[in-house]
Amino acid sequence: MATPHHTRPDQLTTDVVELIAEVVARYHADYEEAASAHALTGAQAKLLSLLALGPTPMRKLAQKMKCEPSNVTGIVDRLEARRLAERRADPADRRVKVAAATEEGLRVARDLREGLRFAREPLAGLSEEERRTLRDLLRRMLDG
Repeated sequence: MATPHHTRPDQLTTDVVELIAEVVARYHADYEEAASAHALTGAQAKLLSLLALGPTPMRKLAQKMKCEPSNVTGIVDRLEARRLAERRADPADRRVKVAAATEEGLRVARDLREGLRFAREPLAGLSEEERRTLRDLLRRMLDG
Protein backbone atom coordinates (compact mmCIF):
# COMPACT_ATOMS: atom_id res chain seq x y z
CA MET A 1 0.00 0.00 0.00
CA ALA A 2 1.43 3.35 -1.04
CA THR A 3 1.98 5.93 1.65
CA PRO A 4 0.79 9.49 1.09
CA HIS A 5 3.45 11.89 -0.15
CA HIS A 6 3.97 14.31 2.74
CA THR A 7 7.41 15.70 1.97
CA ARG A 8 7.66 19.41 1.49
CA PRO A 9 8.65 20.64 -1.98
CA ASP A 10 12.20 21.85 -2.37
CA GLN A 11 12.85 25.60 -2.54
CA LEU A 12 13.27 25.62 -6.32
CA THR A 13 9.86 23.99 -6.80
CA THR A 14 8.31 26.45 -4.34
CA ASP A 15 9.90 29.37 -6.22
CA VAL A 16 8.56 28.08 -9.57
CA VAL A 17 5.04 27.62 -8.15
CA GLU A 18 5.07 31.13 -6.68
CA LEU A 19 6.26 32.60 -10.00
CA ILE A 20 3.54 30.73 -11.91
CA ALA A 21 0.98 32.12 -9.45
CA GLU A 22 2.29 35.65 -10.06
CA VAL A 23 2.15 35.17 -13.85
CA VAL A 24 -1.47 33.94 -13.55
CA ALA A 25 -2.42 36.90 -11.32
CA ARG A 26 -0.88 39.41 -13.74
CA TYR A 27 -2.54 37.76 -16.72
CA HIS A 28 -5.96 37.87 -15.04
CA ALA A 29 -5.53 41.51 -14.01
CA ASP A 30 -4.48 42.45 -17.55
CA TYR A 31 -7.35 40.46 -19.05
CA GLU A 32 -9.89 42.13 -16.72
CA GLU A 33 -8.51 45.53 -17.71
CA ALA A 34 -8.74 44.70 -21.43
CA ALA A 35 -12.30 43.42 -20.92
CA SER A 36 -13.40 46.53 -19.03
CA ALA A 37 -12.06 48.71 -21.85
CA HIS A 38 -14.82 47.09 -23.94
CA ALA A 39 -17.39 47.27 -21.11
CA LEU A 40 -17.23 43.48 -20.73
CA THR A 41 -16.85 41.32 -17.66
CA GLY A 42 -13.96 38.88 -17.55
CA ALA A 43 -16.38 35.99 -18.14
CA GLN A 44 -17.95 37.72 -21.14
CA ALA A 45 -14.51 38.41 -22.61
CA LYS A 46 -13.38 34.83 -22.03
CA LEU A 47 -16.50 33.41 -23.66
CA LEU A 48 -16.17 35.80 -26.61
CA SER A 49 -12.55 34.69 -27.04
CA LEU A 50 -13.71 31.07 -27.14
CA LEU A 51 -16.36 31.95 -29.73
CA ALA A 52 -13.69 33.62 -31.86
CA LEU A 53 -12.26 30.12 -32.37
CA GLY A 54 -15.52 29.07 -34.03
CA PRO A 55 -19.18 28.33 -33.29
CA THR A 56 -19.41 26.18 -30.17
CA PRO A 57 -22.24 24.20 -28.55
CA MET A 58 -23.51 25.85 -25.38
CA ARG A 59 -22.79 22.72 -23.28
CA LYS A 60 -19.17 22.65 -24.50
CA LEU A 61 -18.79 26.34 -23.62
CA ALA A 62 -19.96 25.55 -20.08
CA GLN A 63 -17.33 22.80 -19.83
CA LYS A 64 -14.56 25.08 -21.10
CA MET A 65 -15.66 27.91 -18.79
CA LYS A 66 -16.00 25.44 -15.88
CA CYS A 67 -19.47 26.69 -15.03
CA GLU A 68 -23.10 25.67 -15.21
CA PRO A 69 -24.85 25.80 -18.61
CA SER A 70 -27.32 28.33 -17.17
CA ASN A 71 -24.40 30.72 -16.51
CA VAL A 72 -23.29 30.40 -20.13
CA THR A 73 -26.86 31.11 -21.26
CA GLY A 74 -26.82 34.39 -19.30
CA ILE A 75 -23.42 35.40 -20.66
CA VAL A 76 -24.48 34.63 -24.24
CA ASP A 77 -27.72 36.59 -23.66
CA ARG A 78 -25.68 39.67 -22.69
CA LEU A 79 -23.30 39.23 -25.64
CA GLU A 80 -26.27 38.83 -27.98
CA ALA A 81 -27.85 42.02 -26.62
CA ARG A 82 -24.66 43.83 -27.64
CA ARG A 83 -24.61 42.09 -31.03
CA LEU A 84 -21.28 40.42 -30.23
CA ALA A 85 -22.64 36.86 -30.40
CA GLU A 86 -25.59 34.96 -31.80
CA ARG A 87 -27.22 31.58 -31.32
CA ARG A 88 -27.56 29.22 -34.26
CA ALA A 89 -28.78 25.70 -34.82
CA ASP A 90 -25.91 23.23 -35.11
CA PRO A 91 -25.74 22.15 -38.78
CA ALA A 92 -24.87 18.60 -37.66
CA ASP A 93 -27.80 18.37 -35.19
CA ARG A 94 -30.49 21.04 -35.45
CA ARG A 95 -31.67 20.23 -31.90
CA VAL A 96 -28.36 21.56 -30.54
CA LYS A 97 -27.77 25.30 -30.17
CA VAL A 98 -24.34 26.73 -30.83
CA ALA A 99 -23.13 30.19 -29.97
CA ALA A 100 -21.07 32.09 -32.52
CA ALA A 101 -19.27 35.40 -32.56
CA THR A 102 -20.66 38.02 -34.93
CA GLU A 103 -18.32 40.09 -37.11
CA GLU A 104 -18.32 42.75 -34.38
CA GLY A 105 -17.67 40.04 -31.77
CA LEU A 106 -14.69 38.81 -33.75
CA ARG A 107 -13.35 42.36 -33.93
CA VAL A 108 -13.74 42.83 -30.15
CA ALA A 109 -12.12 39.43 -29.47
CA ARG A 110 -9.16 40.44 -31.65
CA ASP A 111 -8.90 43.79 -29.83
CA LEU A 112 -8.95 41.95 -26.49
CA ARG A 113 -6.15 39.62 -27.56
CA GLU A 114 -4.08 42.48 -28.97
CA GLY A 115 -4.80 44.65 -25.94
CA LEU A 116 -3.13 42.34 -23.45
CA ARG A 117 -0.06 44.22 -22.26
CA PHE A 118 1.12 41.09 -20.49
CA ALA A 119 1.67 39.29 -23.79
CA ARG A 120 3.56 42.24 -25.26
CA GLU A 121 5.76 43.43 -22.42
CA PRO A 122 7.28 40.61 -20.34
CA LEU A 123 7.30 38.06 -23.16
CA ALA A 124 8.75 40.56 -25.61
CA GLY A 125 11.84 40.70 -23.40
CA LEU A 126 12.50 37.03 -24.16
CA SER A 127 14.14 35.87 -27.36
CA GLU A 128 12.16 33.73 -29.79
CA GLU A 129 14.15 30.70 -28.65
CA GLU A 130 13.38 31.47 -24.99
CA ARG A 131 9.65 31.88 -25.77
CA ARG A 132 9.67 28.59 -27.70
CA THR A 133 11.41 26.84 -24.78
CA LEU A 134 8.93 28.33 -22.29
CA ARG A 135 6.00 27.25 -24.48
CA ASP A 136 7.35 23.72 -24.79
CA LEU A 137 8.01 23.40 -21.05
CA LEU A 138 4.51 24.67 -20.19
CA ARG A 139 2.97 22.22 -22.66
CA ARG A 140 5.00 19.40 -21.08
CA MET A 141 3.80 20.41 -17.60
CA LEU A 142 0.17 20.50 -18.73
CA ASP A 143 0.34 17.23 -20.68
CA GLY A 144 1.97 15.42 -17.74
